[in-house]
Formats: sequence, structure tokens, C-alpha cells
Amino acid sequence: MSSAQAAGIIEPGASVPDFTLQREDGSDFTHADLTGTTTVLVFYPFAFSPVCTSQLNLYQEVLDELTAAGATLYGVSCDATWSQKAFREQLGVSIEQLSDFEPKGEACRAFGVYHPGGFPQRALVIVGPDAVVKWSYQAPSPGDLPGANLIFDGLAAASRAV
Repeated sequence: MSSAQAAGIIEPGASVPDFTLQREDGSDFTHADLTGTTTVLVFYPFAFSPVCTSQLNLYQEVLDELTAAGATLYGVSCDATWSQKAFREQLGVSIEQLSDFEPKGEACRAFGVYHPGGFPQRALVIVGPDAVVKWSYQAPSPGDLPGANLIFDGLAAASRAV
């Protein structure tokens, strides 16, 4: 149930494209890191913005339930790693942040969520242990916060797709 098909977000059933994101410690996070686990990529526009702050706080509140459901969450933005680290630390969240800073937006483009304004659309992509997209959602606008219920719905849909 992807509401963003027309917008170009990667579709369920697609293999995850090759990409490279940067972890907080500077190491690479790639396609290979998705293999063997169910992953939720949480694309968000900007660290420290109001809706992004609310979104990560909300997901942190249900993180134990998401983990119990077998999912690992990662926040993805085009902010630099040090900005993401400061954002995560200020919020007090444990959701690992992945940077698509340089080359800016390359991974976001590969997933079909790059906004022409130079930032990721607000989107959720669930990837199965086989590195195939199981479910995807893009918010109608960057200012719309996808509720945690969407992630649980996506995980349920992903488990039916196996």
C-alpha cells in the first residue's frame, strides 16, 4: 500500500539499489548492511526541524516494539554526519543516523525520495532480509509526519509479502 507510486519512490518488489551512506563514525553503510535483517529507512528532510524532531521522538517511543517486531530503524537525511550526531544526541534518541551528504542526495535519488529543493522527501522504506523492498510510503508533503502506525502496517504487509 504505497501512496507515493506516482512520486517515484522505490516500489515494493524492487531490489535495493547500490548506495553508500555515512554512519556517525564515518564508516560506510551500504546495500550489504541490509542483508539478513528487516530494515526501516526513515528518510527525513532536515535535522533540528520541528517535524523531523517530532518524528524521531515518536519513533523512539515505539522503538522497543519495532525491535521486537524484528525491525531495525535508521534515520536518513542529507545533513552532514556531525549535524545528525548533534541532532540525535540533543533528542536523546538511539535511532542510528545515516548521512547522504556527499555526494548530496545520491542515495535518496536511488530510492526515489530526493526533493528538488535539495533534501529527502519524508518517506519510509522497509527492506527485507533479502535486500528487496517490501513496503514504501512517501508523505504527501515534507511537512506531514507519518505516524508510527504506518511502520507497523508496513511491517505487517512486509511479513505477508515473504
